[in-house]
Amino acid sequence: MVQADRDPRTREAASTRDRLIATAVRLFGEKGIAATSLRALTDAAGANVAAVNYHFGSKEGLLRAVIDRTMRAVNDERRRLLDELESAPEPPSMAALVRAFVEPAADLADRHGPSGPDIARFIGRVISEPDPQTRQIFADQVRPVEGRYLAALGRALPGVDEEHVRFAFTCMLGLLSLHQTGTFRTVDWQPGPDRTPPADRPRAADRERLVAFITGGILATLPDEAATGA
Repeated sequence: MVQADRDPRTREAASTRDRLIATAVRLFGEKGIAATSLRALTDAAGANVAAVNYHFGSKEGLLRAVIDRTMRAVNDERRRLLDELESAPEPPSMAALVRAFVEPAADLADRHGPSGPDIARFIGRVISEPDPQTRQIFADQVRPVEGRYLAALGRALPGVDEEHVRFAFTCMLGLLSLHQTGTFRTVDWQPGPDRTPPADRPRAADRERLVAFITGGILATLPDEAATGA
């Protein structure tokens, strides 16, 4: 065993770093990035502001680390699914691309155990964050994979102009963001005695509805000739 592994200072440093990231995931998701002060975050993590500067350099550095930690598995799974689709004999359809893009992120809450809802809520929050710097940090992390999906979606919709493809992709991101923040499961639009409480409804059912709605929405706005091939 490497000596550093037995060093309690090394273990404590790793523990502090992990606690800061886990606390940032929860508080950023609940309150928003701008509304969460470093003092509130470090107090909740049982650390101090100096620890943020030591491990991450700044609040922005912490945000980058949180986005990297939470999005790495999603990016890897999306990349793997797209590689499979593009290596098949037939080019991927629009519907197959939507499913491959949505499912890894829609299943976040189930993939990460008890911390899953916090992670899903954080990703949904950061996607819709109005601060341009925050959006840029997130874009830096996801652009390589999302850019591939955007290009593949354009190829799957021949004859559809680039602006329309980008609009469809943006709408997909927006609905996925709402799903991740839990909005679909907590807003009770039509209460009634025969209605299944959102919290008790299987998450897989929500995911399937989401995939179907996005796919149908894209199809509904395509020219007839493009919709036939999608």
